[in-house]
Amino acid sequence: MRELASWLSGDRRPDAFPYDAVVAEFRRTGKHFVAKDLLVQLDQVRRTAVPPARAQAADCFLRDFLDVTLDKFDGRYDYQTYLALSLIRLPDDPATVRRRHDELTVQLIADALRFELAAASGATESLPRQRPGLKLVTKRYRLGVRAFAPALGRLGLLTTTATDPAATAAQLCDVVLSAQGATERRALDASMLPVDQVHDEYLFIRVLQGYETTFAALAVELGQAVAEVTAGQADAAAERLAYARRLLDGAAPMFSLMATVQPESFRTFRVYTEGASAIQSRSYKRVESLCRSPEADRLDSMAYRSVPEIRDTVVAGQPSLDEAYRSAGLSGSQRALLGRRMTEFGAALLQWRQTHYRIAVRMLGTRPGTGYTEGTPYLAAVRDLPVFAQQHEPRQEEPT
Repeated sequence: MRELASWLSGDRRPDAFPYDAVVAEFRRTGKHFVAKDLLVQLDQVRRTAVPPARAQAADCFLRDFLDVTLDKFDGRYDYQTYLALSLIRLPDDPATVRRRHDELTVQLIADALRFELAAASGATESLPRQRPGLKLVTKRYRLGVRAFAPALGRLGLLTTTATDPAATAAQLCDVVLSAQGATERRALDASMLPVDQVHDEYLFIRVLQGYETTFAALAVELGQAVAEVTAGQADAAAERLAYARRLLDGAAPMFSLMATVQPESFRTFRVYTEGASAIQSRSYKRVESLCRSPEADRLDSMAYRSVPEIRDTVVAGQPSLDEAYRSAGLSGSQRALLGRRMTEFGAALLQWRQTHYRIAVRMLGTRPGTGYTEGTPYLAAVRDLPVFAQQHEPRQEEPT
């Protein structure tokens, strides 16, 4: 609070804001338990020191940071602010989406592993409750390295001489995090604001942010594929769908990483996440609606009522890949190729849903979900929804 008071009484330059001190205090107590005096000070910053009409990058980042830190104070806490998605630049530009996805994915996983390494060596006192044992932490090192290996390879960063899991994780983390610029580092640090002091929430948040990154990238690829099919460029669209399937398959190891979150730890910190639920994921709903326009009952359900901006886009007539496939004037060979790629991507997404459901059952059981949802019964009801209208294949069970 001293640093914040000093900033308020000084020149108030956004790029000099004491992010490190504020983030450290949020992590020391957990967002749910931050002192009201600090929140009042942050609200004062928001009201007096951030001109809403200015558009400089530093002003925008500070405004977004205050939006994330004051969500519970304002009574508008949700999935977007829990994951601080406004602070990490998710891929949205078709020209750079693939590289941005890979960069952000490896940064998120490397940061999660860096925290595990620091906690295991006693180098951090952050999130001290319910620390996992060495066997589980070693498993996380192996799974984490496997999870970001595909993206590291595409970026040309997959290089290590170590054989020990901890040393391998440490070397790769150094490679990834040393390549970050100061702006990226600040954003990554600021986007980690757990609600409690439980160790495993760090990993939980980073994995969810990783999946949001993947689905944001998938949404861009699918949007481009719709436009290409509409323009008769079926081969280009088929390539995008093949890439999208590989991207989703490549993200599967993150579920293995998520499965190492200790159920008792999850049940401890989730008490304070009420109001935030993955049902509010905009990126996932964008992907779903770009594949096939949701039927009226789903469009009017909580699933889409929870993401009104996506629902409004669908209602306004957003085209889907399913519609483009049925209406485009494609040759027989084009239609066959595109149909195969749609089926392959659809199967990968169905598998993702199934795995998501199984992880949720393990961690949540029959308890209600957060965000005022039904939890696992909801996931069970929607895991078999057809991805495309012509696809009604049976669910593929995950190998045990």
